[in-house]
Amino acid sequence: MNLPLHFGLLGTLEAGGIALLVGLLVYLLWSRLCRVLHWSMGHAIGWSCVISVVISAGIDAWKLFYMGIVRLESPLYARIFLSTIHDPNELGSRVVLEIAGALAGVALAWLMFSSRSSEKTVD
Repeated sequence: MNLPLHFGLLGTLEAGGIALLVGLLVYLLWSRLCRVLHWSMGHAIGWSCVISVVISAGIDAWKLFYMGIVRLESPLYARIFLSTIHDPNELGSRVVLEIAGALAGVALAWLMFSSRSSEKTVD
């Protein structure tokens, strides 16, 4: 996300919380768009999940992927690359919590803002 967060577990939890809010907002936008275009709510949920994960975890996930693929044989190149990461010690857990937060935000928004037909009782 490229925001100035705290280091360690607190920064990881902050990133997950921000990703949850991103998931909420993206679902609200997609649900409005799907209602206007008369699409199913599956489109809103699916595209909201994809877009919120890309927005919230995109940069950190790319850096985690890049660090695993590129050969960092030289200490100089490794130091240069690690200097671009905010908290290299918590990068993996931050990516996991950002993805989980984005998906949980979409699910929470769906539960809060979707109209449910199951509330009607049959006598």
